[in-house]
Amino acid sequence: MANEWDLIVTTAMGLESVAADELRKLGYNSLTVENGRITFPAQAIDICRTNLWLRTADRIRLKVGAFRAITFDSLFEQTKALPWAEILPENAAFPVTGKSHKSILHSVPDCQAIVKKAIVESLKQHYHKEWFTEDGPQYKIQIALEKDVATLSIDTSGDGLHKRGYRQLHNLAPLKETLASAMILLSRWTPDRPFADPFCGSGTIPIEAAMIGQNIAPGFNRSFVSENWPLFQADEWGRARAEADDLANYNQPLNIIGSDIDHKMIELSEHNAREAGFSGLITFKQMQVADFTTRQESGCLIGNPPYGQRMGDLQQIEGICRDLGQLFKKYDTWSFYLISSFEEFETSFGRKATKKRKLYNGRIRTDYYQYFGRKHPQKEASQPVE
Repeated sequence: MANEWDLIVTTAMGLESVAADELRKLGYNSLTVENGRITFPAQAIDICRTNLWLRTADRIRLKVGAFRAITFDSLFEQTKALPWAEILPENAAFPVTGKSHKSILHSVPDCQAIVKKAIVESLKQHYHKEWFTEDGPQYKIQIALEKDVATLSIDTSGDGLHKRGYRQLHNLAPLKETLASAMILLSRWTPDRPFADPFCGSGTIPIEAAMIGQNIAPGFNRSFVSENWPLFQADEWGRARAEADDLANYNQPLNIIGSDIDHKMIELSEHNAREAGFSGLITFKQMQVADFTTRQESGCLIGNPPYGQRMGDLQQIEGICRDLGQLFKKYDTWSFYLISSFEEFETSFGRKATKKRKLYNGRIRTDYYQYFGRKHPQKEASQPVE
């Protein structure tokens, strides 16, 4: 493999800056941040590290090339000229997917077929073969056209990075693990502070908090499609996993509580926490939000209350928001972070948020309401990220 390639980190809209901050903390600084993606130069080992460590990214893609293409001939010739044989082994399986936006070449099936044919021709010249079995490792290639610029990339992740491996079972309106992590990272919660989620559902937010608190790489317990690629040196994935294991702090004490009004959700949360390796480390309780009590100071409450589109009626949602507002008054050293599409959230809560941030929960446009608690005189509470 070449010494250096560009990697494309894809994200949900609104999470680009959070993922970019993650990348900087991993030591990557030459970042180009655009809508829904971040591009940066990297080496093979960085494919391993970013897949293992990024909490808020959707996928890691290996960029093969980008160029302007307004004719099918141009698309074919420029695709053929890219260094496919440096990446694809002789027996590679390489299906091609595509998308086109505001481009002259708008027929996605035609673009896919042309890219496939161009790659085959390139490999023929290198391997001196007329036929390829495609029975080896998978390299899922994407042709993405945006305003007549074609970007060709290969998915290195396989399943989306939100699939950590612990949540085989979930509730009817699950919050993606990547969004849950983003909510926690934006709060700047640290594991020395108490943490609560009063709408825990299948346990995603508390489990992601535990992974962050103990610095456990979110991809540590899953596999990736690129692990089967021969372009890596024999020990690169092993070295990346060993590094992740060394950096984890499995002995870090955690004070994390998840609660839900539905006892079935508590059973589901406990099951998922066991799958994630946090059995006994996270406390789950059945109770409604109004019954939340604590004697601890400077905690962090993060939650995903019902929106109305999927569950609950308007009156119920207004009542929940009022209950949350009352809790914030009662526990004024705690900071509250709540995601909702309910437009009257602040009115029902009883006050304007200290800060508001637009996020997308799937296709639902939401606001992330952030209420900063009063600083405890003996303990400075961490301030959220801008």
